Amino acid sequence: MSSLPRTSDCLFCRIVAREVPGTVVHETDTTLAFRDITPQAPTHVVLVPKVHVENAAALAAAAPGVLDDLFLAAGEVAKTEGIADSGYRLLFNTGRDAGQTVFHAHLHVLGGRALGPLA
Repeated sequence: MSSLPRTSDCLFCRIVAREVPGTVVHETDTTLAFRDITPQAPTHVVLVPKVHVENAAALAAAAPGVLDDLFLAAGEVAKTEGIADSGYRLLFNTGRDAGQTVFHAHLHVLGGRALGPLA
């Protein structure tokens, strides 16, 4: 994975490098999961690949195994957060119109209450 760069101006790269604090809840060789600073549900965890790739589609093309790792890690986070049985939502925002604000691929894990339909 070292062939895919990290960037010094990317917030999530800086969290992965521990240059910016984050409340880490899960980590693997290829992923890092931390609490969202503006949670949209009682449980809101962000999972990022440790490599810098702009969005989910680019990650699927560049490192599909890491995309698999994100989903496996999401399942582990759901278990440890106590939302695996009640249900949770996995969400990628890709592009500005979808609400992506940090251009480093990331997967949101949301749960802890009933989640309504997406608008």
